[in-house]
Amino acid sequence: MLRLGMPVVGVTDLPRAVAFWTAALNLVDSPQWASETWRTLDHADGSGRALGLLRSDSPAEPHPRIHLDLFTDSAEEQQREVRRLLGLGAQSVEWDLYPPEPDFVVLADPDDNIFCVVDLSRAPSGGSRTATT
Repeated sequence: MLRLGMPVVGVTDLPRAVAFWTAALNLVDSPQWASETWRTLDHADGSGRALGLLRSDSPAEPHPRIHLDLFTDSAEEQQREVRRLLGLGAQSVEWDLYPPEPDFVVLADPDDNIFCVVDLSRAPSGGSRTATT
């Protein structure tokens, strides 16, 4: 039976990406699935794979069609997490596609991969949101 595995992010600096995403999402680097060009990051509680990191020479897309959404439950938590992620090496992004009252903040990881920090308390339809890119 076919099933969804995990999202994979292309990165130019694998050790930097491992450091960022493990700290950002409380993940652990899985030595079982490690090579010079690949890392699997697992949930710290042992519940399985969470994120794949693949060494890539192609540049990050400025308006990617697929991206990660990271959820928070309040505006205060969103602000706190954005500050924490910036401290870990994320970058602020000048996003030209924000709606009038966005429920999300667009950031980029240290490899310029776009992701969003979403405040679910303000998300349309109680957590269902439309595409932002």
